[in-house]
Amino acid sequence: MKPRLSVVTLAVDDLDRALAFYRDGLGLPTAGVVGTQYAIGACVFFEMEGGVKLALWPRASLRADTGVDPGDGGTSGVMLAHNVGSAEAVREVMMRAVAAGAREVKPPQPTFWGGFGACFRDPDGHLWEVVHNPKWPVVD
Repeated sequence: MKPRLSVVTLAVDDLDRALAFYRDGLGLPTAGVVGTQYAIGACVFFEMEGGVKLALWPRASLRADTGVDPGDGGTSGVMLAHNVGSAEAVREVMMRAVAAGAREVKPPQPTFWGGFGACFRDPDGHLWEVVHNPKWPVVD
């Protein structure tokens, strides 16, 4: 198996609300809701840098398809991270996320390892870290 991550799927309570948060609030590009011709297929895809896709899929659809209960939000031990090019960019992304309906978990601050970061939960409870790692250059 080649080490590759192609899609990260987030189970959401309300697809339209989640779409608005990520598209309108955070500014992620998308074609919108697709798959509506299938009983449990409605979902949203966002093209991320590096070819990875972020997918939003209703919890009920995920449960119907897999038989697994995706729970009621929270991290399940997972945190998604978004690396940016500066401490100011961390602040900007956090302000945008909170304005769009995210709940701040950790305000922007220096990290113990020499970077700068913050955390928020999206409207469905998924934990995100916004971080500037000076050892991982990013062009914003």
